[in-house]
Amino acid sequence: MLSRASVVARCVSLSAVLASGSALALELPLPPEGEDIVGQVQVVTAKYEDTFADLGEANDLGYLEMVAANPGVDPWLPGEGAEIILPTRFILPPGPREGIVINLAEYRLYYFPEGQNVVHTFPLGIGREGWGSPIGQTRVTAKTPNPAWYPPQSIREEHAAEGDPLPRVVPPGPDNPLGPYKMSLALPGYLIHGSNKKFGIGTRVSHGCFRMLNHNILALADMVPVGTKVRIIDEPYKFGVSGGRVYLEAHAPLESDQQLSLMDKHATVINTLLKRDEDPTTLHLDWEMIRDIIAAEDGLPVQIAEPQPALATSSIR
Repeated sequence: MLSRASVVARCVSLSAVLASGSALALELPLPPEGEDIVGQVQVVTAKYEDTFADLGEANDLGYLEMVAANPGVDPWLPGEGAEIILPTRFILPPGPREGIVINLAEYRLYYFPEGQNVVHTFPLGIGREGWGSPIGQTRVTAKTPNPAWYPPQSIREEHAAEGDPLPRVVPPGPDNPLGPYKMSLALPGYLIHGSNKKFGIGTRVSHGCFRMLNHNILALADMVPVGTKVRIIDEPYKFGVSGGRVYLEAHAPLESDQQLSLMDKHATVINTLLKRDEDPTTLHLDWEMIRDIIAAEDGLPVQIAEPQPALATSSIR
């Protein structure tokens, strides 16, 4: 039986053949009916000046997902000639493939445009500890180019206590933390917006809003109409089917779950699988592989089962 490391290495080796040295924007064709995986893992060779933040910005990836996919590599100085994994293969989030879906656990947004057989996916900065981003369903209520920022009283008080007082209004421009565009949500006080600090994309840095790279928010705002549904979930473990095989993608749980033991995480994975349509007792699950994937939490989809033939024609989402 292959180890998880061998499976990932083989997957990356095969996918690296497809890499052209720079990733295209992450507009990906949807898989066939009953399948759940999009994209391909890629590998690039670092130049001496590269950092994970730079490579992430160039390839629509967030900082923490780059770190997770490249354990042991210095994110600020990977080194000339280092091979860097770009984790651009994803199991689509569970639930309806419509509108915007945000998965907090993977710091990522998915947009399913109506009537098109594609998905657009972008990295996000989300709410930091004490200012967690919400979970639930909402919608886009307004789109505003070049927004001014009116800091809430709570944020002004926080900055004042740290010796960094804020004005009542921050006008549009390079110092505006909302960047070049904002999309308002029906959840009062929450936005999807750009940023004047690209490093925070793909980490927990905001006061609950969803930060995007500026070129990403401009692209998203150009596609998304007012009224678009937005579903916000927190799913650190995603299951999916591709080519009749079952895959698991694991991310580090957010703050409330970080103290879970490995056994507790295994239980969470089983409970997640039980939410799906398929009976897990019909799957030939590789539990050793599952343990390795949960321990690694590297965000890479890895095969965990050879399903019964019926599973090849039905999705487990």
